[in-house]
Amino acid sequence: MLSSSGALAPVRRCAVGQPWPMGADCVIQGGCEGVNFAVYSRHAERMELCLYDPLGVHEIARYDLNASAEGTWHGFVAGLGAGQLYGYRAYGPYAPPRGQRFNPAKLLVDPFARSVLGDMQQLAWEFDYQGDTPGAIPDTTDNAARIPKSQVLNRAQELRAGAAIAPRPCTPWARTVLYEAHVKGLTQCHPAVPESLRGSYAGVVSPAMLVHYQSLGITTLCLLPVHLHLTEAHLLRKGLTNYWGYNTLGYFIPEPRYASGETPDARTEFRHMVDQLHLHGLEVVLDVVFNHSAEGDTLGPTLSWRGLDNASWYRLDDHGQYRNDSGCGNSLDLAQPCAVQLVMDSLRWWVQAFGVDGFRFDLATALGRDPVLNQDFHPLSGLLTAIGQDPVLAGVKLIAEPWDLGPNGYQLGHFPVGWAEWNDRFRDSARAFWLGFEGPRGEFARRLTGSSDVFKASGRSPLSGINLITAHDGMTLADLTAYQHKHNAANQEGNRDGHNHNLSANGGVEGPTSMAPVLAQRGRWRRALLSTLLCGQGVPQLLAGDEFGQTQQGNNNAYCQDNPISWLHWKDADQTQVDFVAALIALRQNHAALRHTQWFSGEEDIAWRNLDGSTMTDDDWADNRQQSIVCLIQSAEENGTSHERWLLVFNPSSHVLTCVLPTGPWLPVLDSAAAVVRNASQWPLLQPCVGTVTVPAQAVLGWVQP
Repeated sequence: MLSSSGALAPVRRCAVGQPWPMGADCVIQGGCEGVNFAVYSRHAERMELCLYDPLGVHEIARYDLNASAEGTWHGFVAGLGAGQLYGYRAYGPYAPPRGQRFNPAKLLVDPFARSVLGDMQQLAWEFDYQGDTPGAIPDTTDNAARIPKSQVLNRAQELRAGAAIAPRPCTPWARTVLYEAHVKGLTQCHPAVPESLRGSYAGVVSPAMLVHYQSLGITTLCLLPVHLHLTEAHLLRKGLTNYWGYNTLGYFIPEPRYASGETPDARTEFRHMVDQLHLHGLEVVLDVVFNHSAEGDTLGPTLSWRGLDNASWYRLDDHGQYRNDSGCGNSLDLAQPCAVQLVMDSLRWWVQAFGVDGFRFDLATALGRDPVLNQDFHPLSGLLTAIGQDPVLAGVKLIAEPWDLGPNGYQLGHFPVGWAEWNDRFRDSARAFWLGFEGPRGEFARRLTGSSDVFKASGRSPLSGINLITAHDGMTLADLTAYQHKHNAANQEGNRDGHNHNLSANGGVEGPTSMAPVLAQRGRWRRALLSTLLCGQGVPQLLAGDEFGQTQQGNNNAYCQDNPISWLHWKDADQTQVDFVAALIALRQNHAALRHTQWFSGEEDIAWRNLDGSTMTDDDWADNRQQSIVCLIQSAEENGTSHERWLLVFNPSSHVLTCVLPTGPWLPVLDSAAAVVRNASQWPLLQPCVGTVTVPAQAVLGWVQP
């Protein structure tokens, strides 16, 4: 080790510190100001703390940390403060077949670092082994010059900054409309966003965007990963990047590439974004990735967890190979106390220091894999229980993507009370119903009414299901109705990547066309799907751009497309569709019939009819020759409002049908074929309908009887 003068400097022994909290923090110990360091490694034989100059170029001191019986290495260094750069070197056996990858030549990032300084772009090449495969020979080349350095923050100051953010809106689930978006792609091509703010946290809350959110009526932005993340080696070789961000290195650190540069740092700009969203009544939910890390598979880089204690942080088989329930090369062992603490500390940090309103957990089955049950999922696993009882997390939104790629990975409906879950069965049923795929009408009806067969038995409400037609992973709504097949050539994987089961249709022409009949049919499909989403019981989620016709040219796996394929094309927006979506959201928000908080009993609150007005029988449900559905809903009383009766008709066929209305006058408020939604202020001017009415092809129609 070299001192700042270039001479060899001795390794010193740290003063005994505290094993909690994990990471680095400014403290006063024994009357002296300094920094306490704590890092977990149950199997290490020695742990060194390396300190660096303000530019992260020269190592200025090195200390041996003190071991504790619980596996936490810790130490106190007087005279240090916020801004200090550091890294770790861990000593122990290099024996990959036995699960350990200790290599003190490799500088390691603190898993609990609140800030990191340095170039992240080429970290996928930082291997701990020689040759093409990891084996018995570690790479002894020191890589400190290339590794970003962890940076000490004053946690108390950061928490005070978080407390200054405007209070959370606390939108109830019954009023929530999610809007899934990518921070960069949302504004990168927006002509009304100042160029210097495009693609940034500040751009998300630029005046043009705030106007759009509020005029559209969404309540909650669900942002794709904003944790510090890396691009994998296989993408670097192709000249591509990990655009979506599901490859985390820093679980406490806002991605610095999304900062505009017009604020002191990414943390400040992220807080500004959340503050402005809250001031405008909007929530922000973060997509978080705790199922795997950026270190990849056995051939991946050694950056942090792998070098600190591979066998403790990751799930390994008997040969030291990574269990890969994530499909991304590794699976963090979320049953280990160190990993539980990492997740909990991270979640609390984003709530307290950054003011976020909730989290969507990527491949969330991984959170509940219980070692006592041979890694099968259990809703009362240690981590899920810890999340459920934490007072800091009480009241924030918790959303599960209820599957992973491991054994018994599909767990829709099995998460604890208090969680919401992405309901892919709603997605698939709605697509099949409208786009011409076989499926029983009863399946569509169950999804439309909240999926009681999925959520009710465990004591959960219709609001447990997050209904969606599209998401970042898959086709956009415009592509879903314009492409029968995926078109992923730009990903340079021979069109082999991405789902093949898209339940999509093209109207007779694959991709772009100027044929008016085809465009008209696509428009009817899109509006019918949007109407189904926003008139369905549960919590709707809209993919950003679907409100105006965003296309990805048929790419259903644009994870590596940081370019116009993924960026939203605001200049091409279909304003008629934007207005239609806004009107649908307003209709939903203003009428409780479309967002019941309790399950239908089937007695007076809902009834299913045939087009001739008769009540549907079991034989009618089993008759696959009939496609349409007629639903009569009695609204729940809300805030002293009077009851309303709603009649919704869903006609997926290509034929115009007739429908017999129930007795009494009915006001026509929704016609997806004509892109018409009438709010309550227009109702006094409407001509009531009675008797028999015409139902256009491929349309959702709605009538109300106040």
